[in-house]
Amino acid sequence: MTQKTPEGERIAKVIARAGLASRREAERLIEAGLVVVNGKVIERAALNVTSKDQITVDGKPLAAAEPARMWLYNKPTGLVTTNRDEKGRSTIYDELPKDMPRVMSVGRLDLNSEGLLLLTNDGELKRKLELPSTGWLRKYRVRVNGRPTEETFAPLRKGLTVDGENFQPMNVSLDRQQGANAWVTVGLREGKNREIRRAMEAIGLTVNRLIRVSYGPFQLAQLKSGAVEEIRPRVLRDQLGMKPEVDEAAKPAPKRTRRPPKRKG
Repeated sequence: MTQKTPEGERIAKVIARAGLASRREAERLIEAGLVVVNGKVIERAALNVTSKDQITVDGKPLAAAEPARMWLYNKPTGLVTTNRDEKGRSTIYDELPKDMPRVMSVGRLDLNSEGLLLLTNDGELKRKLELPSTGWLRKYRVRVNGRPTEETFAPLRKGLTVDGENFQPMNVSLDRQQGANAWVTVGLREGKNREIRRAMEAIGLTVNRLIRVSYGPFQLAQLKSGAVEEIRPRVLRDQLGMKPEVDEAAKPAPKRTRRPPKRKG
């Protein structure tokens, strides 16, 4: 006899859609005993829930799922792409406008990298865009110290192994020489930790500036450093196959916002 599929959606997915956490973070909350469904602490994420179920997370009722939203953010250097940093360094969340809802980054940029980060309030959307199967091309403008030729980058175009980790072939083009440095455009479809820096080191080049200029169909364009711009619902629908849950005609045009940089010292 075929078992009937339980109604509803997995609890971690529901928590993610409410914008409270990513699905993985939601699973950790469940493991920590912080999620209660209908008055009972749940111990595993393999549970389907519906709108009839009463859910609390860390003692607070779970809000209804918000419409999925996404922003472009031009990350400056010197910020960590995490909620908090054990070394006490500033994070992107310290610098984002205070009137923004809770957001999560789609992927990361390391401390010394800058440029385009996608931010979303929807944990399920974040997960979808980070999956390797999404296969979105990410482009970077990279400044390296040295005088490379097109042939220098042949190993990167073929794919190479660094410290036992395999890197997929990259799209690499040499743009121009500028004194002791050269500018290169790099495109890749995966986001392993410090991948471009490590790959360049493997062929004898040192990266001294790295700027992400696009992530799939989304472009950094003229967005100023530290600025945030919301992506219109219609664009999300066109690019991600999502149905806008708000009346776009009644919604004002998204604003670019920017917090002034903190003074050093």
